[in-house]
Amino acid sequence: MSQHSTTTPSLTGTVYLVGAGPGDAELITVKGLNLLRCAGAVVYDALVNPVLLDETPPAAERIYAGKRAGNHAMRQEEINEVLRAKAHEHAVVVRLKGGDPFVFGRGGEEMAYLRAAGVAVEVVPGISSAIGAAAAAGVPVTHRAVSGSFAVVAGYQSGDAPGQPRWDALALIDTVVVMMGLRNAGHIARSLIGAGRAAETPAMAVFAATLPTQQVVIATLDTLEAAVAVMDLDAPATIVVGDVVNLADPAAYVRREMWALPIAPALFGVSTPVR
Repeated sequence: MSQHSTTTPSLTGTVYLVGAGPGDAELITVKGLNLLRCAGAVVYDALVNPVLLDETPPAAERIYAGKRAGNHAMRQEEINEVLRAKAHEHAVVVRLKGGDPFVFGRGGEEMAYLRAAGVAVEVVPGISSAIGAAAAAGVPVTHRAVSGSFAVVAGYQSGDAPGQPRWDALALIDTVVVMMGLRNAGHIARSLIGAGRAAETPAMAVFAATLPTQQVVIATLDTLEAAVAVMDLDAPATIVVGDVVNLADPAAYVRREMWALPIAPALFGVSTPVR
């Protein structure tokens, strides 16, 4: 247990674990946006749209805690402690994460650490790329006539992860969504095929989902690795495997040209009270 542990919350601010969504700044929730606008400190990740940082007050602290493969601005233990410390300095601390805080975002670990340290925590869910990336390509992860189940799995296993995915079980799921799996696309495909999934199963990779630079690669399970390599695109990317890929919107296959819409100055007139 942390040396800061206590049975009752101390007189601190609240840390809000806020999901920023899959990329497009407008996909953050109204509550998340309002919290940014009254935050004293924001600790943000690499995949957060930088436009959202412009919504913070001029005096707010902006602390980068991004993690990319082989390049971590902070260790997780350091992030935990920064959040605890800032809660003693500010009424509202926003921990801004790409997607949803509880879907491969380590939000659960941060929540447990802060609660043990007597710091109030509130979770503000966000649109996970596990669903949002597929939707941006016109693909529903479930469809009454095609897919009655879906699973989300990490394609990259960190050193302290509990183990490899159960590919034998995943091969039986109608739709499999793989996050952080671009570099291991070939291994993922071979693992599913080896576990019994048909090699000709439709598969796709969505790059920079919901952003103007979004691109979609459509392939089959056995050709996914080669198709992704030809595109020579960088992460972030979300892989989707299953017959639902056949429903992909052809207009999403190519780079999308979009116009930038301003973040609403006062969405629905809602404001979030400072605690």
